[in-house]
Amino acid sequence: MRNGLRVFDAHIHLGEAAHSGRKQTPGMMLEQMDRHGVDRALAIPFPMVPSYREAHNLIGEAVRSHPSRFVGAACLSPFLPQAEYRDEVRRCAEEFGFRALKFQPQFQPLDPSSSRAEFMFEIALEHRLAVVCHTGSGVPYALPSLLMVPARKYPNLKIIVAHCGGGGMLLPEAIVAALFCPNIFLELSTLMPNHVHQVLAQVPAARLMAGSDLPENIDVEMGKIVNLDIPEVDRQEILWGTACRVFGDAG
Repeated sequence: MRNGLRVFDAHIHLGEAAHSGRKQTPGMMLEQMDRHGVDRALAIPFPMVPSYREAHNLIGEAVRSHPSRFVGAACLSPFLPQAEYRDEVRRCAEEFGFRALKFQPQFQPLDPSSSRAEFMFEIALEHRLAVVCHTGSGVPYALPSLLMVPARKYPNLKIIVAHCGGGGMLLPEAIVAALFCPNIFLELSTLMPNHVHQVLAQVPAARLMAGSDLPENIDVEMGKIVNLDIPEVDRQEILWGTACRVFGDAG
């Protein structure tokens, strides 16, 4: 807890990143979570890994060992053969109880508004997984507006706009996407506090969640919500309530 508030970090990474050399074990992350008052976190593989199965196994074991601390998410290239992609997502959902699927167009350059991407959203819907979509760096496929197409085609699918467009020029896109698609949620990592106020002026807190992305960001990302001049009920939703509902746990 942080300042008496439960905290759900809706965006962390575990495993080994092939593109950067980063390594983050569950033990290392738990130490950071305890240090900064994070009760629970959505654990996602890095977008480029030596083996997606090993990355999923690591997160799956973390979820089994610490079910109150970690929620699992799968992440693998949408350019794999569709049968292989489908089988791995099914394995993660059925064997480990994962609750989300991550799409990272910065490293997986697929247009989420195209018919080629539909299978990815359909598989998530089949297994009742929310889809976390990176936005910001990686334009054009990382534009928040592109997520309006699958959101409208699959109204029962929960889509999370990671980084809320990354602020700047793409922040209004993320806000508009959420305004027009009630199944789109906004994850607020990388935004400045004034950006969060801008989002809250148009999108209710019940559609917003806090995330850190990297461990060195946790203190700042959670602190900006804790210290923001907003109603306490909104703070509680952003830090805990929204992520719990989206990822299937209202506790």
